[in-house]
Amino acid sequence: MENNQSSLKISVEALRDAIKKEYSNVAKFPNKGYHFHTGCTAADRIGYDPALYTNIPKENTESFAGTGNPFTLGPINEGDIVVDVGSGSGFDTLIASQLVGLKGQVIGIDMTPEMRAKAQSGAEAMGTNNVEFREGYADELPLPDNFADVIISNGVLNLTPNKDKTLKDWARVLKPGGRLYIGDILISEKMPQEALDDISLWTG
Repeated sequence: MENNQSSLKISVEALRDAIKKEYSNVAKFPNKGYHFHTGCTAADRIGYDPALYTNIPKENTESFAGTGNPFTLGPINEGDIVVDVGSGSGFDTLIASQLVGLKGQVIGIDMTPEMRAKAQSGAEAMGTNNVEFREGYADELPLPDNFADVIISNGVLNLTPNKDKTLKDWARVLKPGGRLYIGDILISEKMPQEALDDISLWTG
């Protein structure tokens, strides 16, 4: 996997601000229409079993903007500690909370305040006691070493300019033998420099 940060002309701070702005809009205006699919339309297209999200509030489902289905990649077991990197509206986090049960724990990490607020509201509406949402960046997780049994991530790795740094931090947080389930976008050709420097292409 190529690390593009060294050739990136836009700053990480500017990139983060642009992504925050985009996903703040997805949280506040989920039906506005974006260049990516959202809500049940997105979930159905990428193979989610509707039974997984039947109990999740509409407000959380409608702001879902994932690109893949991490739950198809392996089991999440009762009692697991799960970290959802880039948890957004809490869609995947709340699904995981049902899978780990009362003995498990799920922590959602997201940098967008509006998304975290929406996710927290959904957890409270469901009466979910095994979930918390924290502010943080995908490449600097606010968690200790060897913490999680599972890390899930959906449409987030592609938004980070330094993939090596991001994946190393995820490896740090995983316990030995931990599982990493990523749903994301992959391109097979090298991106031209003008595309890498176009901030609008990073925000979705």
